[in-house]
Amino acid sequence: MYGIHVTLDCSMEEAEKKAIAALKDEGFGVLTEIDVQAVLKKKIDVDRKPYKILGACNPVLANKALQVEPDLGLLLPCNVIIRSEENGTTTVAIVDPDAMFSVVDRPEMEQMAAEVRDKFERIMKAINA
Repeated sequence: MYGIHVTLDCSMEEAEKKAIAALKDEGFGVLTEIDVQAVLKKKIDVDRKPYKILGACNPVLANKALQVEPDLGLLLPCNVIIRSEENGTTTVAIVDPDAMFSVVDRPEMEQMAAEVRDKFERIMKAINA
């Protein structure tokens, strides 16, 4: 798998609020928000369930990573998805930093991936609380 997932028994709006608050508590801000449902409807007239992508960034960690590997910006920001499921639940998922950083062949990135993974696991635990 390339993501860390939780399923919540709440609305997308509530899940998004929980996700943003949990991200903030770990030093992440949301830089971008893509409403995939609205974009696909507008661009290709496709109807789909609500689905959002949040682009999250921790400036301190991003700076450290870019100092080690300048091309790491190709993998930033870290994506968080929030999607409505058929059964009325909402899934929140965040990219697995081990999978994301595995494409960077630099030993220095292993410690950073572990640090980010710890933060992401705390974020997902907080969202699921």
